[in-house]
Formats: sequence, C-alpha cells, structure tokens
Amino acid sequence: MTEYVDRSEPEAAAPASAVVTPADAADAARLVAFGLQPRLQPSRDQEYADLLRRYREDPPFARLADAVATGLGLIVLEVSPRAGMAVTAAEDSVFAVRMGDYARRTSADSGDRFLHGLAHLAVAAMAFPRPEDLADDGYIGRVSVNGVDAFVRQACRRLEERAEQQGENTDPATDAPGLEAAWRVWARRSAAGATKDARRLAGSTTGIVGKAVAFLTESGFLQRTGDDNGGTYRTTARYQLQVRDMAGSAALAELLELGVVLVTDGTPTLLPPEESDDLDLVADAGLPFHS
Repeated sequence: MTEYVDRSEPEAAAPASAVVTPADAADAARLVAFGLQPRLQPSRDQEYADLLRRYREDPPFARLADAVATGLGLIVLEVSPRAGMAVTAAEDSVFAVRMGDYARRTSADSGDRFLHGLAHLAVAAMAFPRPEDLADDGYIGRVSVNGVDAFVRQACRRLEERAEQQGENTDPATDAPGLEAAWRVWARRSAAGATKDARRLAGSTTGIVGKAVAFLTESGFLQRTGDDNGGTYRTTARYQLQVRDMAGSAALAELLELGVVLVTDGTPTLLPPEESDDLDLVADAGLPFHS
C-alpha cells in the first residue's frame, strides 16, 4: 500500500505583528473610550495623542479599534488630531441619546420635543449654511441664542407665506408632526419671557434654544465664546462631522431652502426680513452675522 503524502504547501504562519494581543485590545478599547469623551482634546492628553498616532500608522490596530467601536454600536466619523476619535451612536446603540432622554436631561416638557428638535436643526443650518462649509475642515461656524431664535422666526414667516400661497390650512393641530406644524407653534410661543429673577422661561423659544446649545456644548459640539445675544458659540470639528452625518435630513434641507440664510464671503448672514415690523423679533437679537 502506498502511503499518502500530503504535498500541499503548509499555510504560512501569521506574522507576529498581526497577532492581536490582550494589550492591543485594551489599547483599542481605550482609544474608543477617549472618543466617548467629546470634550477631551487630544492635544491635552498625551496618551490620547499617542493612540491616535498608532491608529493612523498601524492598520491592524485601526481595524481593531473600528471593530471595538462597531461592537459598541458606534459609527466612526473621523480619526484625526483635530477631531480625535469622533464617533456617533447608531440608532440601536446603548450610547444613543433619544429625544425622550434629551427632554428629561433638559427638564423639557414632553409636548415640546419637536420644538427642541427644530432648535437643533436651526443651530446646524445656521452654523453650516452651505455644503462647502461642511466640506471645509477649517471652517468655523458661529451662532448665538437670540440669533438662532430670530432665524427660526424668519423661517416661520417664510413657511407661513408658502402655506398661504399654496392654500394650505394655516391652523392645523399643534401636535401634528413635521416642520410645518413646528413653525406654527414656535411663532406663537413667547420669545423670551422671564421669571421673577429675570431668567429666561424654560418654555420660551430662547429658553429652548439655550437648552439646545448648552447640550451641544456639554457634548463637545460647541464652545461658548461670550454672553452677547443670549450667549455666543463657535462650532468644533466634532460638530462639523456630526452635521455632515445628518446633512441628508429632509427637515434640514427644507430649512435651508427657505432662503433665510444669505452667505456672501463664507460668513453666515441672516437676511434682513421684508416689512419686518410684524415679526416681533426678540429684543437685541442683533442678527449677529449681518454686516
């Protein structure tokens, strides 16, 4: 009997550098953990900066870190010195912040959730009014609380005019979903109001915008730059990436298409309203980017 001899070539052993060690897995998880701290700057943490450098220079490590993020229900938007490990939560992720959670965190009335959603859309639309602003890594958007409220009120005026031109019902149920319903409720709501100690009413429109920008600041998306116009803010690289991710949203596109924002030299500028005597804009809205 002839003895069978397997003459096939043995599989090449994996190079030592491709073997994943527990230390590698720990480093990858550590990098993702840094990414979940949005206000942490890589330039201020040497370990974070070192792990970012390893991610860029070591492809197997980068794949491992991406896999850790995916396993946690996170989407990696960018890994760079400017943004750090920028991640966003997938819809089914344990890290996802839902509107109900946001309402509880901001002590918002559950019936006003869509107004808070509109405030976030308005901040994004005002911060990055053009596609090229989102594409330019060096672009920094600037917004203010009163300016965002003025922007939404001008958008309300445009939506009202459009509804009248199209013969639409101008007074539908206020709990109906969508931007058309939201602008009607926003327009009716007091712009500021005040408590006995002169603080903004939480349910006023500037109060709602104030909660939105405070949340974005806490999340590392905005940085507060001053107190003028109810509070002024600048965008971060992480927020630009987040808005890029949501840029296809129909509501954001509709808000931009209203033509309330005019861009000339790259600076977002609120258009002066036509015959604005009846717009009842908040005092000192200032239209902060109007030259």
